[in-house]
Amino acid sequence: MIYLLLSILSSTAIYVVFKLLDRFKINSLYAIVVNYFTACIAGYFGLERAFTIEDTLAQDWIFGAILLGVLFITVFNLMAITTQKSGLSAVSVASKMSVAIPILFVIFYYNEPTGFLKICGIALALVAVYLSSVKTKSGIQLEKNTLIYPLLVFLGSGIIETLIKFLEQNFVTKEDVALFSTSIFICAAVIGMIIGIIHFTKKKIKFTYREVLGGIALGIPNYYSIYFFIQALRSGMPSTTVFILNNVAIVLLSTLLGILLFKEKLLRKNWIGIALAVVSIILVALTTR
Repeated sequence: MIYLLLSILSSTAIYVVFKLLDRFKINSLYAIVVNYFTACIAGYFGLERAFTIEDTLAQDWIFGAILLGVLFITVFNLMAITTQKSGLSAVSVASKMSVAIPILFVIFYYNEPTGFLKICGIALALVAVYLSSVKTKSGIQLEKNTLIYPLLVFLGSGIIETLIKFLEQNFVTKEDVALFSTSIFICAAVIGMIIGIIHFTKKKIKFTYREVLGGIALGIPNYYSIYFFIQALRSGMPSTTVFILNNVAIVLLSTLLGILLFKEKLLRKNWIGIALAVVSIILVALTTR
């Protein structure tokens, strides 16, 4: 349970840092590039065994780690496009509702048992995520020509969590969790640096110490959100429980911090979503006893 709690806190810290980047007008693309390099350094200091490049490239999980690094960057860019075309609520709902994909994967691929309480908890969790994420009275407005972007965010985010589960279950040993996590961020850092250089060449936006500080503040919790999430999946708790508790608790805690730290205003549907989130957490937690 401690790893799950640390995963929730780390992921929520990412949300807080992103809000601060926006408040202090820090270029998010540059900060994200620095973030990935920071995550690599954090991972290096957390390694549990000696390694070489040849040894790392020979691991059974290396191609999966590379794919995850590519997906990290791709989904981020899709989120940016979706925000521009459909709004922030569409991104938030698409990314958080994607938890349905790994849950279905675990239930059908690994035949993980589910009871009535857990099914009710999962259903309430999905409703809670939607209601908590939509920040407009009219709901999410999507047009046919832009529907593809939130759909890709939904699929990409779901595939990331599903692939992490598959790789950690089948290929990643206990002592390789840190190396596996670091390898993901190394790939993301390289691709992000290339994108950052292209962005700088085209728009000539200055890279300052503010982006470095923002990237460092983002990179540390970003690394540990993945590391602790993998450890939570390996803790013996049912994976469906980990996915639900992790995602719903992040939504709940992020929303509460938004109120306390950033004076965000919530609609009635958001408060209903928070209440349902609490109920769903209780129902899912009861199934682990």
